[in-house]
Amino acid sequence: MSTFMHPNRHRVAVLVRDGVLPIELGIAHRLFGQAKSAEGEFLYEVRTCTLVPGQVRTDTDITVNVTNGPAGLSEADTVIVPASDEDYEPHNHDRLSSPLADALGLIRPTTRIASICTGSFVLAAAGLLNGLRATTHWRVADQFRMLYPAVDLDPDVLYTDEGRILTSAGVASGIDLCLHMIRSDYGSSVANDVARGTIVSPHRDGGQAQFIRHPVPETELGNTGSSRMWALKHLDEPVSLNDLAEQESVSVRTYTRHFRQEVGVSPLQWLNQQRIDLARQLLEETDLSIDQIALEAGFGTATSLRQHLYAALRVSPSTYRNTFRVPAADPTKVIAPTGYET
Repeated sequence: MSTFMHPNRHRVAVLVRDGVLPIELGIAHRLFGQAKSAEGEFLYEVRTCTLVPGQVRTDTDITVNVTNGPAGLSEADTVIVPASDEDYEPHNHDRLSSPLADALGLIRPTTRIASICTGSFVLAAAGLLNGLRATTHWRVADQFRMLYPAVDLDPDVLYTDEGRILTSAGVASGIDLCLHMIRSDYGSSVANDVARGTIVSPHRDGGQAQFIRHPVPETELGNTGSSRMWALKHLDEPVSLNDLAEQESVSVRTYTRHFRQEVGVSPLQWLNQQRIDLARQLLEETDLSIDQIALEAGFGTATSLRQHLYAALRVSPSTYRNTFRVPAADPTKVIAPTGYET
């Protein structure tokens, strides 16, 4: 018996594994399940599949009952692979289990395949990402690179679209990716209606960077720790490579070599990242103007701050601030169920 009941609709199969994240399972059903034509006809049919029908463990205290086995993958126009908590465990091999490999083998060559978060590990292990640009959650990027060197991993973006194969970086970017696929299938009007119904932004470009806070290296360690401590106290001032080397009383060449060994990037790259991180903190936590933040972070001008922040995160300072700062509630305004102010 066919898993799908409406052959005229675009058929989406969500392949869940043991330890699935319920929120990622819900993303596909909620977004694709809302999409309608101008005449009010549903455009997608979404079905959940698993390797062995029955109770599937999640990463929470609930289980989900999945009645469809892997056969539905052979009928799907799009297959979505969400994350599992097992993806975050240390991996010492890149092989798929036989049941999972057999299930993926049922997918037709023309079927679109997308991963949410660490579901990308499944696609990579199946060889589907070899030679392609892909992304995954930044926490496991190093492990991913070690296991799958043939994949062009970009952990700094929200999602990638390589035609038939698409990947997203995490839960929220999974929403962006699903809206992107709906937009690609049926246009912006349908995708925007789905976004409004879900009360999310209708479009975030896949090239926008993941908003990751980079930890400051342990400045008390190594041959360049003192200079890094000094630089962090003088980010609002011009700091040159000579200034940094003088703090350690070594030549620029020696300092640069030691710095790369200890930190992994050049001194000026590190300095620029510290200034970006400070600017982000000020945008999130203060009411300082963009010009003031540019001075405090050592960029000098608002134009320079905009250029550096856009190069790093693909957003402007004002967009970044609006993303992370919620204005105080206005008691004179009421938010209607549609998400519009009244």
